[in-house]
Amino acid sequence: MASINLVKGQKIDLTKGNAGLTKVVVGLGWDPVKSKGFFGGKKKNVDCDASALLLNSEGKLSKDTHVICFHNLKSPCGSVVHTGDNITGEGDGDDEQIMIDLLKIPSDVHKVLVVVNIYDCVNRKQDFGMIESAYIRVLDGSGNNELIKFNLSDNYSGLTALVCGELYRNGTEWKFAAIGEGAQAPHINDLAARYR
Repeated sequence: MASINLVKGQKIDLTKGNAGLTKVVVGLGWDPVKSKGFFGGKKKNVDCDASALLLNSEGKLSKDTHVICFHNLKSPCGSVVHTGDNITGEGDGDDEQIMIDLLKIPSDVHKVLVVVNIYDCVNRKQDFGMIESAYIRVLDGSGNNELIKFNLSDNYSGLTALVCGELYRNGTEWKFAAIGEGAQAPHINDLAARYR
């Protein structure tokens, strides 16, 4: 099956058209923008952190342990696992990945919201205007087959967090929504507070 490129606001069936799909990998990638200079461009490291918020049917966090991020790499039930922190965004491919076992997600969790924020953005004076080629994609559980991709191409200058997309229940199936909304939230805890 060929990968589907989504646009902002688009929703797509994830499991309905992919029989037997129970495990997915959510990959996020970005590159620091090259600064312009007389002797060529230089990239400044921007430490983006991907996180997953496990939300109930009202779109709220019911537990602090439902924030899966660089300092809490695994949900209590083991259904959502962050593979670790990438502090530069350098290199090809996904910079950070979150592995999700859809069958293990507790019944009181209705959405897995995937967000990114810039680590220590206030002290470093950084925002998403310093990032380019940002995307979120969903792969099958083996991580070999890309199912969907959403390029985050809006102008996010001045913003320190992005709500990228969400996997959500639709009866017994799972769907994905491309969100692409920017926010002011210097830390994952600031962003998570919006959902409490």
